[in-house]
Amino acid sequence: MKNKLKFLMLMSLNKKIKTKWFAIANVIICIAIVGLINIDHVINFFGGDFNEVQEIYVIDKTNTSYDKFVNQFNLALGEDKENYKIIKYNNSIEEAKKIIEKESKPFVIVFDKELTDVTFISKGYVDLKNYQVIYNVINNTKVEIAIENSSVTPEELNRIYSPVEIKREYIDESKSSKDEGANIMMSTIFPVIILPFFMLTIFLVQMIGAEVNDEKSTRGMEIIISNVSPKTHFFSKVLAGNLFVIIQGLLLFIYGLIGFLIRKSLGSGIVPGNMNINLEETIGKFISPELIDKLIYIIPITLVLMILTFLAYSILAGVLASMTTNIEDFQQLQTPIVVISLAGYYLSMMSNMFEGALFIRILSYFPLISAILSPSLLLLDQIGIVDMIISILIMIVTNYLFIKYGLKIYKEGILNYTSKDLWKKMWKAVKK
Repeated sequence: MKNKLKFLMLMSLNKKIKTKWFAIANVIICIAIVGLINIDHVINFFGGDFNEVQEIYVIDKTNTSYDKFVNQFNLALGEDKENYKIIKYNNSIEEAKKIIEKESKPFVIVFDKELTDVTFISKGYVDLKNYQVIYNVINNTKVEIAIENSSVTPEELNRIYSPVEIKREYIDESKSSKDEGANIMMSTIFPVIILPFFMLTIFLVQMIGAEVNDEKSTRGMEIIISNVSPKTHFFSKVLAGNLFVIIQGLLLFIYGLIGFLIRKSLGSGIVPGNMNINLEETIGKFISPELIDKLIYIIPITLVLMILTFLAYSILAGVLASMTTNIEDFQQLQTPIVVISLAGYYLSMMSNMFEGALFIRILSYFPLISAILSPSLLLLDQIGIVDMIISILIMIVTNYLFIKYGLKIYKEGILNYTSKDLWKKMWKAVKK
């Protein structure tokens, strides 16, 4: 039995891996992942420039607005002011428009006799970030002039515009402001990290269903089952499918690692959008020793939970596929599986909104979504390590039940070529 299981498993795995489409798909995926991680360098290579300075020409007809506009611009943008160059322009508006026509990029701001009369000139549409920055700075300039005209002293003016220093205080002494920032960041980027797992889960379900249906539709199943038991055939499909997604997951990790190594060799870059946000520095600010200590035990537990979840999805997919005769019927049966998995993914994205909610804690134990939801809740300290262990134990019990009862359905349905009374047959098989 072991030799037959190994033979069928390797044959099924080779059909997936030793193909041209697998090699081509992974080359495309590798290029896409490496390109996305180094998107700023890619755009720079093809002529884009995230470090390009945006020129703003200011025509000040009030003779009082320019200096205040520059001051408010510096206050609003801080270090990001280096991405802009403000030029006091003393020529006519028509000549300024000629500069825009020639160079395209510059903006022109005209302060008329009254500050409420401001004109913003550009060649075409302006992106939301630049427009918002300029709009806010002009309004702040207006407020500054209004306060000045109200005879407010310079000291009071400085006090009005000085930034507020917020002192964070926690009742729970184990909490810190750095951990708070880390939790916010992790809750934001975790859905991106978990996305490959979600995609591999859907792919695993479809792959096993398609393979079983292909063998049934070509009548190859009869030849296979005449030589091996349904149990051996069932486990060969499950193990081959899980090995494939694990291999593909490792390849995705390697592609990501290659992307970051290339980024490191090219030097750190800034996030697209002309804002001077250094990706490496931003992440470094939030990575604390406490977070690293968390990840040391969160990552292994999450991997165990993911593998058990892959196993559950593959067993479920194999059982459902055995009772169908074509891929269309299987797609109808797999819809609830996809919906459940999708619900888990969206819940993990919104997990920071449910702090303290009992229902989100209960859902973290749910077998088919716990691998997606529980790790994000653990990172946010909404559940503990005990809850993760409970999720793993529930997942183990679920797999046992899927194998025990699913194998009965598989034996009944693997040579069944009719879709009539599908659910009755499944229930009858379980009762046997």
